[in-house]
Amino acid sequence: MEWPLTALAVVFLAAYALPILRPDLASGWRSVCSAVSWCVWVAFVADYCVRLVLSERRGKFVVTHVVDLVVMALPLLRPLRMLRLLTLLDVLNRRASSSLRGRVAVYAAGATTLIVFCSALAVLDAERKNPDANITDFSDAVWWAATTVTTVGYGDRFPMTGTGRLVAILLMLGGIALLGIVTAGLASWLLDRIREVESETQAATRRDLAGLTAELHALRREVERLSTSASPVEVGRADRQAGHLDGS
Repeated sequence: MEWPLTALAVVFLAAYALPILRPDLASGWRSVCSAVSWCVWVAFVADYCVRLVLSERRGKFVVTHVVDLVVMALPLLRPLRMLRLLTLLDVLNRRASSSLRGRVAVYAAGATTLIVFCSALAVLDAERKNPDANITDFSDAVWWAATTVTTVGYGDRFPMTGTGRLVAILLMLGGIALLGIVTAGLASWLLDRIREVESETQAATRRDLAGLTAELHALRREVERLSTSASPVEVGRADRQAGHLDGS
């Protein structure tokens, strides 16, 4: 059911975003979007219940699927249902790269885009009807979401309603988590580069030692050969050369 539910999540995103982005949308279309949103929520509830019934360890299933449980228990927080869109990252992950850094980059970029977009929609939906709100259009909402998720927080745009502040809290937590992922990915890349340099240096040192050892053995063989046929002066000179190389 992964692909059908992912498709439903995309449909839900469109049904949720359209009335927010188009305040002048006709009431009939608003009713259609609302019906689609609730149908998708019912589908997610059915999916969760089926997986819970089929699970052999139901307690562990509940613990490891907390987000799904929150989505089921708090239907009024409609933007949370868009978290199902994160299943799209699994598909991108399999095609992006076999390395850990490739997967981290895909997850970080995809999750950041989804979180910023969904948070902007959610806070605009919550704040638009408040007379004291300073987030009144989508551009303001995107700007607020971008500054919040990056933990910059200029303070020129901020939520006034309780729902908007709850979205802000979730966005701040998500921004901290994403920042940690990016930092860990960068640290992993730097460590890999350091290991590569150290490996190359050690390999070059081993090659130099092997060459010196081979040359020393060749000189010793030459000394042994000369010792049987050369004069004492030549033998002494060869011995001094071999001893000098051995000491170095």
